[in-house]
Amino acid sequence: MSDSVISEIRRDHILKLLGSGKRTDGRKFTDWREISVSTNCIESADGSARVKLGKTEVIAGVKIIPGTPFPDTPNEGILTTGMEFLPMAHPSFEGGPPGDDAIELARIVDRGIRESGMVDVSQLCIEPGEKVWMCFIDMYALDYDGNLFDTANLAAVMALKTATVPRVQYGLGDSDCPLPVTCFPVSVTTYKIDNTLILDPDFDEEHISSARLTVTTDDNGNFRAMQKGGSGSVTLDELNQCLDMSVAKGKEVRKIIG
Repeated sequence: MSDSVISEIRRDHILKLLGSGKRTDGRKFTDWREISVSTNCIESADGSARVKLGKTEVIAGVKIIPGTPFPDTPNEGILTTGMEFLPMAHPSFEGGPPGDDAIELARIVDRGIRESGMVDVSQLCIEPGEKVWMCFIDMYALDYDGNLFDTANLAAVMALKTATVPRVQYGLGDSDCPLPVTCFPVSVTTYKIDNTLILDPDFDEEHISSARLTVTTDDNGNFRAMQKGGSGSVTLDELNQCLDMSVAKGKEVRKIIG
């Protein structure tokens, strides 16, 4: 995620610890850092959430407005996901339009939400072929200390879970209603450092990793989306380990904040 350079001494220290089955902060390879979630934190949004995973922090807001459907899906609402890395989040982040890293992250979060069917877009149809609800998910990295992928996923999902369709505001109903949410998709990103697989790396661990695999599961542990990143390879055995960890960690996360 960053081009910053860490010292060879620090790198060797991390590798030595991993080789002995340890991490710099004492966590196990499959442990996430502490999760903190607050919802309805943006008054002007139709749904919002602020999530901290360790020191990494992402805020997400949902805005829902009426609009025209796509020609090939005239009976379905529209979901759009965006991500910005705010310069205050890390020295390596710069202002301006979203870069490739931010675009990739937004697409991965979007795919997990879309492929899981989290939002029943058929219920967002107002008038077939003419008018539907358009749901915009905007995510902002506030602090970056590794694993923005899973932090952003949780922020977006929790914001959607709290979202309300503003029917009264647009004269399209006598009362507002909850966004039609069907499940709680959770992404779990496994990082490979040499031949070791770990979850939820801090900045230094993430920086020296050679590959990552983000797997999103639904409430039933079904695989809904998968995306590999990094220049390194993942063996078939490692892939199976990643899949197993994503199911187990997904269940754990849902119990904590579901």
